Amino acid sequence: MAADTVAVAQICRLAAGMPLGDFLRERIFAPLGMVDTSFGVTADKIDRLTTSYSVNWETGALALYDAAAGGDWSDSPRFPAAASGLVSTADDYLAFAQMLMNGGRLGGQRILSRPSVEMMTTNQLTADQQKGAGLILGEQNGWGFGMSVVTRRDAASDSVGKYGWMGGLGSSWHNDPAEEMITILLTQRSFTSPTAPLVVQDFETTAYQAIDD
Repeated sequence: MAADTVAVAQICRLAAGMPLGDFLRERIFAPLGMVDTSFGVTADKIDRLTTSYSVNWETGALALYDAAAGGDWSDSPRFPAAASGLVSTADDYLAFAQMLMNGGRLGGQRILSRPSVEMMTTNQLTADQQKGAGLILGEQNGWGFGMSVVTRRDAASDSVGKYGWMGGLGSSWHNDPAEEMITILLTQRSFTSPTAPLVVQDFETTAYQAIDD
């Protein structure tokens, strides 16, 4: 586990007086109505959790990565990581994305200040840093606080100012303030390289091709 995720979890316990999972639930998930987001899935919901697949590097065939029942997310971890490990649903993910799109507010709940969201979703890399991170981020992307930020349009879906992140186990989420659009794609197959698989690329391209103004 990375040292920074351990530090964040320890700081949360000291500053907020509660474990990281409880803090997230009380301060973010509950106010946003994210009832299915946590570090583990309870027994009464495990039948809704999908099986996760990866690729066998030797054969190229699809292989089981993590089963739902009895798998990594069938119970809460002993030490939740601050940088990864949450399990969620499309509806919950949308609520979180809409909160950021609204400048930190959803409905009557203020989660973050507008300036905080603006800082988080602004590229923080220098030109040299961005060039060096091209393999992971793509040369058209910079990095904010926990998410990529598009700084140059190389394709129809590369809208400048668009931000979000793609998870290695098969998830993709982006907010595009300029187009007032949120895209979320949740698959069961892990990525095989830093470049997004074709299903993600096609999904994003199709979303932008559908714009009619």
